[in-house]
Amino acid sequence: MIGSVTTGILVLALLYVAQSIFAPLIFSLFVIALVWPCQTTLQRWLPKLLALLITLILTMVAIVAIGSAVAWGFGKLAQWLFVNADRFQTIYIDWANWLEGHGLAVAGPLADRFDVAWLVRFVQGMALRVNSFAGFAVLVFIFIMLGLLEVEDFNARLIAPAAQPHGMRILTANRVIGAKLRRFMIVRTFASILTGLVVWLFALGAGLELAAAWGAIAFALNYIPFLGPFVATALPTLFAIAQFDSWQAAVVIFASLNVIQFIIGSYLEPRLTGASLAISPFAVIFAVFFWSFMWGISGAFIGVPILIAFIVYCAGSPSGKWVATLLSDSSKAEADRGS
Repeated sequence: MIGSVTTGILVLALLYVAQSIFAPLIFSLFVIALVWPCQTTLQRWLPKLLALLITLILTMVAIVAIGSAVAWGFGKLAQWLFVNADRFQTIYIDWANWLEGHGLAVAGPLADRFDVAWLVRFVQGMALRVNSFAGFAVLVFIFIMLGLLEVEDFNARLIAPAAQPHGMRILTANRVIGAKLRRFMIVRTFASILTGLVVWLFALGAGLELAAAWGAIAFALNYIPFLGPFVATALPTLFAIAQFDSWQAAVVIFASLNVIQFIIGSYLEPRLTGASLAISPFAVIFAVFFWSFMWGISGAFIGVPILIAFIVYCAGSPSGKWVATLLSDSSKAEADRGS
């Protein structure tokens, strides 16, 4: 038992230290599982290399589109902050004075650590992090290209008698993982597009500045469960305070955005995913935060796919079924079967 724990800790330490290699590798495996049906379909009508080229182009366009949406949105916010920084500074001073007038000493320490310049640096840092994923995208592109070329050979090796019985178990698990990930991403993409459109329309109707930027950010960050929608809700609320100079308007915007996120994320999306992707909410939150800590933004995006793969592999192993049961949301699965 102690040896297994020690091995697990060492593996996690290796994944953290060598994240520049493992993060794009795992991300590329996730993408390969998503786009492999496209590759096989094209290969029926086109030469293998031409089908590979088309699949790679479509894949990179999708990745760049999501990354660009985040970068463009945060870039717009940074520009707006430069022009309107005095609004935030005035509101901050007024709120700090109000807190001090009511005997809350926390305002003093906050004044030493937070100002508008910090907020500007935060938004700029988010935009720069997304813009700096060029090296990450290059490695992902290389891994995807090499991986797609080897999928058929790898599956043949798994079927070989020398790889049994583990080979067939891995092959079966990989097929289940691929199907689950494709369903997860189709539903997530639909929910993200819908969220972005609704947030954009709401921001326009509410008169909130940077409506297109809020829609783009809501669309892209919706791929990150819990953490992404929280950021996409909190930021417009902060900007609404500066724009309308009214906490009542900020409360209305905050409540409305949360209603949008709740209806799409907590009602519509679970009904579309169904029981096959019923995962414990606690496990989802832990996966998002844990892999965010390990690999940053890329880890936040693929934290749930990693969790899905882990559950499938555990469910396919007699000694790991209890882990899959603990990480699954059995109540949703039973409700889905009952309906």
